[in-house]
Amino acid sequence: MGAHDSVWCSPQARSLIAARDIGGAIKFARQLRGWRQADLGRHVGYSASTISRLETSKRASTDMAILHHVMSVLDVPVEVLGELLGLTAARVATTTAQPIEDDPMRRRTFLAGIIPLGLLASLEDALVLLPSPARSAHSGEVAARLARARHQFDMGAVSRLVADLPDLLAVAHEATDREGTPASTARLAACYDLAAEALNKVGATRASRVTADRAMLYARQSGSPIAQAAAARSLGIVLRHDGRHRVADQLASDALSAMEMTGLRTQAQSATYAQILCTSAYTAAQAGDRDRALEMIREAQRATVTLPDYPVPGQPFTVTPAHVTLYQVGVHWSLGDAGAALHAGRDLRAAQFSTPERRGRLHTDLARAWWQWRKPEQTASALLAAHGHAPSEVRDRSAIRQIAVELAERHPRVAGVPELAAAIGYRRASPR
Repeated sequence: MGAHDSVWCSPQARSLIAARDIGGAIKFARQLRGWRQADLGRHVGYSASTISRLETSKRASTDMAILHHVMSVLDVPVEVLGELLGLTAARVATTTAQPIEDDPMRRRTFLAGIIPLGLLASLEDALVLLPSPARSAHSGEVAARLARARHQFDMGAVSRLVADLPDLLAVAHEATDREGTPASTARLAACYDLAAEALNKVGATRASRVTADRAMLYARQSGSPIAQAAAARSLGIVLRHDGRHRVADQLASDALSAMEMTGLRTQAQSATYAQILCTSAYTAAQAGDRDRALEMIREAQRATVTLPDYPVPGQPFTVTPAHVTLYQVGVHWSLGDAGAALHAGRDLRAAQFSTPERRGRLHTDLARAWWQWRKPEQTASALLAAHGHAPSEVRDRSAIRQIAVELAERHPRVAGVPELAAAIGYRRASPR
C-alpha cells in the first residue's frame, strides 16, 4: 500500500468498513483530500446534493456506476470498496515481519481480493436487475449449462464461473418462466445454490446471502425435497459463516426430517441425506457442540454404506465414505483437536476424490490441522499439495491464504515455505 492506501488500515476506517458504511467511507475519503461536498461534486460531475445523498446512505447505491466513479475519483482502493460491498476484503500490506496473530488489525484486514471486482460488481448488479439472456434455451440446454458451471467449480475456475453466472441465472429464469414446471424451478434453485457456494468460497458474503435466499425461495416453489435440502445447506453455510449457528442447525434439522419422510428410496435421496448430516456435523462443531457433531458424523458414516464410490450423473451430491471421513477431519479441527483430525485423515488419498476441488480440499483441511498443531513444515507440504491439485483452494480461499501468508512471514526458511509463497504470489515487503 502507498501512503494514501495505508489510511484505510486506521481504526476509524476499519470501523466504517466493518459496518459496511458506504456513505461514511465516502465522507472519510473526501475529508482526507480536504474537499467539501461541492468540491467532490465538481470532480465527479454530480451535484452537491447527490454527494450528500451518497454520504448519508448506509448502503450501496443501486446505481453502482455512480458509486464506482466516486470511489475511483477519491482513490479508494478496490480492495476497500470490495469490503464495503461485502464482496471482497483488503489485501495484506506487509511492512514488517510481525506475526499476524499478534496484530488484530492485520488479522481483520487480511482477506485477499481474489476475484476481479468488476466481475463481482456485475454479478451483484444482476441480482438486483436480472439481465436479458443472450438467447433462449430449453430445459435440456439449461441443465447442460448448469453441469458445465458445476464443472468449472469442481475444477477451481471460480473467476470464470462468476463471470458466467449472470447469463446462466438469466437463462434459467427465462426457461422457468416459460415452462413453469417443478423440474425447471428446481433447476433454477440449483443455479442459485451453485452461485451461493462459489461466492461463499471466495468470501463474497453479501452476494452469497442473496443467492442462498433465492435458492430457498425457488426450491420451496419446486416442491422437491432434494432441492429444498440442497438450498437449506447453501443458506446454512452462509449463516454459519455469519456466526448464526443455531439458525443454520435448525435449517439442517428441518431438511433432514424432510429427507427422512421420502423413505430414502433412491440413491439421490440417500446421498442428499448423508450430505446434510455432514453439514450438520460441521455446523455443530463450529458452534462447539462436540457431542452433536460427533453423533452427526457417525450417522453420516452409516448412511453412506449403500452408496457408490463414484459420482452419479444428475445427482446434486456425491457422498462416499472418503467424503464423510474428510468431513470428520474438519469436525475434529473445528473442535480444536488437531491430533484427532490428522488421525481421522491418515488413510485418505487424493485418488479417492473425483474433482480437483475436493482433492485440494483434502490437503487444505489437513493443512489446517497441522497448523493448529504448530507444525509449519507439514503445513507447507500440505498446502503445496493442495495447490498442485487446485490452486484456487490455496490462492482464493481467504482463510487458507492467510495460513500461507503467516507461514511466509513467520517461517520463511522452513522447507516448502519459499515455494508456497511463490505459488500464491506473496512477496515480503522490503524494510524502509
